[in-house]
Amino acid sequence: MLFPLVCALALQIPGDEGTLVLREDTAVVGQETFAVVSLAANGTPNGWRVGSRARYGVGSRSVLYGPVVGIGPDTNLVSLEYEVAEPAGPLRILGQTGRGGRFTVRYLTPERERTREFSAGPGVLLLDDSVMALYLPAAWRARPTPAPMPALFARAMRQETLTVADRGVESTQVNRAPATLRHITVTGGAAQLVHLWLDPGGRLTKVEIPSRALVAERAPAP
Repeated sequence: MLFPLVCALALQIPGDEGTLVLREDTAVVGQETFAVVSLAANGTPNGWRVGSRARYGVGSRSVLYGPVVGIGPDTNLVSLEYEVAEPAGPLRILGQTGRGGRFTVRYLTPERERTREFSAGPGVLLLDDSVMALYLPAAWRARPTPAPMPALFARAMRQETLTVADRGVESTQVNRAPATLRHITVTGGAAQLVHLWLDPGGRLTKVEIPSRALVAERAPAP
């Protein structure tokens, strides 16, 4: 039964790449470039890689978040490689799913290394407060009936249980123009409520976090 399931998921989850413009209220505070790559082994779908580079601020005070998340063919979390560059110094985060539903994370700085283990059973989401593209796997699993999903915020060293629901096709605005998009909500945790908007091809188009007055909108193609 696994092979038909893997094939069905591969057809539902498109590869994608794009740029999100990040705004708080109306001020541009950063930009995020992301890519979703479908992986294969010997012609068989073998999961996805979601990578992003989100930069906030400018010049010497800017912060760069660069996670790459490995996701298995069943959409479960497999691995994390994460580079953080900020004025306080660089940080590298490496994570790997192991036996017993544990996700081991190493935090490396020039001065020291720390290791932590988190519970990461089936369906866990790897999220980050400052990287919007990592919410995409939540949209992949969303159904009309709200469902709880565990979430791991590795950089912040915390875990939450969120509720994800597919609200269907609704109206919104993207870059001040009206748009009709698939609407997914993620509720609970520190963010309280996150709105995800996908185009008919399943591409991430907009993310809204009202509690932070943060909106990430896909930049028009050149």
